[in-house]
Amino acid sequence: MEEDKMETDQLSYYKIGGLIRQYRKERDLKLLDLSTLTGIKSALLSKIENGRMLPTIPTLFTIIQKLGIQPEVFFAQLNADKKFPGYLFLPKETYTSYEKEEGATGFHYFSILEHSAEGGAFQISLLQLDPGAARPQVTTAAFEFIYVLNGQLKYQLEDKQFDMKTGDSIFFDGNIAHVPLNESGAPVQLLVLYLFNENLR
Repeated sequence: MEEDKMETDQLSYYKIGGLIRQYRKERDLKLLDLSTLTGIKSALLSKIENGRMLPTIPTLFTIIQKLGIQPEVFFAQLNADKKFPGYLFLPKETYTSYEKEEGATGFHYFSILEHSAEGGAFQISLLQLDPGAARPQVTTAAFEFIYVLNGQLKYQLEDKQFDMKTGDSIFFDGNIAHVPLNESGAPVQLLVLYLFNENLR
């Protein structure tokens, strides 16, 4: 019976944003172009693409329709692994580089692991911040745990700022506007865990 449960199909809902961005770029559309096509504000589209929020079902169907994607094709690409073998070995070479915010400079994200389960999902990423890396403060529809692997930085949560160094960590509600600031003159590496679970709120 337990094995049957493990075999049940799951969808990796948190792949939605990256998939939308991929299709948009394949069609040579900018965010503003997609906004005009769908009637959805570009700021909202940006949050969806960056994985900082999940679209409602009507919003998602509007986007994929205007991008000319068949729903069954889109959702087939969200299939998660059907069975967890009890362990995962993740060589560094399997980490996937991805873009979190268009227009951000000096932010290098690598997805280590994404997993969906009943009740929520999580994503673990490696983030390298170049000296002087810049982007506006953002919000995320998830809880975030940040661990400093090496280096020094300032982490800003709205009007609060925390000095962080190797081994320090911070956990916060991603709905608080936030941005890491690397003013150290050397690269900084962070482990970032996103927890998508409404039961935590």
